[in-house]
Amino acid sequence: MKRSWILVVVALCLSFGLRALLLIDATALWSDELYSVGKSFQPSFSSLLEMLREDTHPPAYYGLLWLWGHLVGQSPVSLRLLSWLAYLAGGLVMVRQAMALAQVGARTRMAATAALLAFCSPYPIRFAIEGKSYAVLVLVVALVWWWRRSGHPIAYGVVAGLAGLTHFYGLFLVLAAAAWDGWRRRWSFAAAALIGALPALAWMAYAADYLFSSRAGSWIGVPDYALFEETLARGLGLWPLPKLALIVLLLVVLRRWGGLHRLPWPAWNLLDRSGLMPSLLMVVGVVAVSFIKPMAFSRYFVVLLPAVVPVLAVQLGGLELNRFGRGCGLVVLVLFLASWWGPGFTELDAGVGGVREQDQFRLISKRTSGLEERYSPRERLFNLSDRMEAAMGRIPLPSSPWGGKEALKQRLQEPDPPKQLWLASSGPPPAMERKLKPLLSQVEQAGFNCEPQANDLTHAQLLHCRSEAIGRSE
Repeated sequence: MKRSWILVVVALCLSFGLRALLLIDATALWSDELYSVGKSFQPSFSSLLEMLREDTHPPAYYGLLWLWGHLVGQSPVSLRLLSWLAYLAGGLVMVRQAMALAQVGARTRMAATAALLAFCSPYPIRFAIEGKSYAVLVLVVALVWWWRRSGHPIAYGVVAGLAGLTHFYGLFLVLAAAAWDGWRRRWSFAAAALIGALPALAWMAYAADYLFSSRAGSWIGVPDYALFEETLARGLGLWPLPKLALIVLLLVVLRRWGGLHRLPWPAWNLLDRSGLMPSLLMVVGVVAVSFIKPMAFSRYFVVLLPAVVPVLAVQLGGLELNRFGRGCGLVVLVLFLASWWGPGFTELDAGVGGVREQDQFRLISKRTSGLEERYSPRERLFNLSDRMEAAMGRIPLPSSPWGGKEALKQRLQEPDPPKQLWLASSGPPPAMERKLKPLLSQVEQAGFNCEPQANDLTHAQLLHCRSEAIGRSE
């Protein structure tokens, strides 16, 4: 591969990575990120562990985030910066894995292919600056497959334990790898994976009351076509089905005129050493179980990246094409990169999308800064949003916290109820209105008139409610 093409690939990867970094504070923290703040930015580690006992996820990521916050500060930027650093490290491990799996003479070409997939494709970019465990999970799983391929069972068992404690999909992957290696009679690696799974299994026992209740994962539905399409869209970006059709058309053109004499199927050894076979086994198991207890969620399938990226890099980088075929492949690659650069950053760029995951907590925090008597059905998230906005210096520390439904009820029953108050919520419009309606009914029954104050916001509501007694006196 010519040096000029290597420089182009490096420049592209740097452009995508730096653009993600520059957008680190472009959008407000959305609900899941605010929950990360509430779980991890605790005064003590024991408080964190106690809170996580009532949570869907294991403790490794939140423990790391707790330590990170105490080292560099607790703010929206530090929250997302940890994910960005993990995105970089995970991408580098995947590139090195592709090089290790490639033939000696083609390593540079396959490394370039892996770099484009690891640093520029929608799945890793989407989670590169999200205050959740996904980027860290990708890094840890990439290390799992690295040490498994390298033949170091002790290191493999250690990082397998970290994967299981980072996310339960990491645990499922480790158990699938243990089953696969056991079937292949690689007893040392099967044992290492099983030993590595023990800490996560112990955590499941510790948090069993919540994990095996109906509340855990209640937002996840049974597998359907939408799950497949959403997962495909996360991998390929906007218009996934047309892109699949374009790939099929490209293969036809390459077979007829591009010098591709045959489409090589991945070697069995490649599928095994890369970790793709255990990954596919995990997917089959998770989807099958999800028809009974739903747990298949498109976000969680990011755990497949460390196995898929090196295999795709080896397969694509190993294609022998003529000049016309290379030109056609380059055209398709440019089209993919253009779609990843534009629509691929929509959810991360406030100048493009304006809303992060249908939440606008930051704007409500700013508009209600300095106000008293604020109530919301999502009071915990608004209090966390105020805390993060104050940490960034965008608002002063609130003099009083947000209250919820019960706090509002008690306040209205006091001998000296407020003359005016504020109601707010944020989220998808139908759910937002449904959750805000009980609070609105309370204040209207107490003789308040409420007027909207944020008609320009698409995923947030802010109501200024004034007692009718004030209106009559005026």
